[in-house]
Amino acid sequence: MKTVEIIGYQRANLGKTESKRLRGESFVPCVVYGGKEQIHFSAPMILFRDVVYTPEARFVELNIEGEIKKAILQDIQFHPVSEVILHADFLELFDDKLIKMSIPVVTQGIAPGIQTGGRLIMKMPRLMIKSLPKDMPESINVDISKLELGKTIKVGDLAPQEYEVLTNPLVSICSVDVPRAMKGNTEEEEAAEAAETGTSDEKED
Repeated sequence: MKTVEIIGYQRANLGKTESKRLRGESFVPCVVYGGKEQIHFSAPMILFRDVVYTPEARFVELNIEGEIKKAILQDIQFHPVSEVILHADFLELFDDKLIKMSIPVVTQGIAPGIQTGGRLIMKMPRLMIKSLPKDMPESINVDISKLELGKTIKVGDLAPQEYEVLTNPLVSICSVDVPRAMKGNTEEEEAAEAAETGTSDEKED
């Protein structure tokens, strides 16, 4: 998985006043935990661009005044109106400790159901995964090359991997839905076929 570097500066003062001042200077109040001790720091808001404003999952290398920590973004808070980042929580990573991350789903292949007029519906664009850091994937590849019209791929259909998928196995990941126009045609054809069968039966009587 790709890693984004965020440079941070330890915070000597905590509290709402200091946090407000930092945001006014385009810095984000942050904390990293999971190790021996929590570290409160701030980082330039612009450095969060490649972590927050991307659909891809990313590891983060925190460089806090020369102290390097590998981490993941665990939680982030935004202002409800301006959407300015208010606070960010990071979880420190260790090679022998399991972590959980929300990983994007990427489809591979062309579904036969799409070629016959269906529409691919992504019902779960991301799945929750648990694994060691070295086994955490950038994306979860889902083969749709055999997905027929009206069919669904569920979490339980995925092949076993080095990571564990925490999402319920019965949850649908994607499906090829039948368009309304095609449903209408199908209903008309069934009605016509039923009418013809009924007429045929009456003649035989």
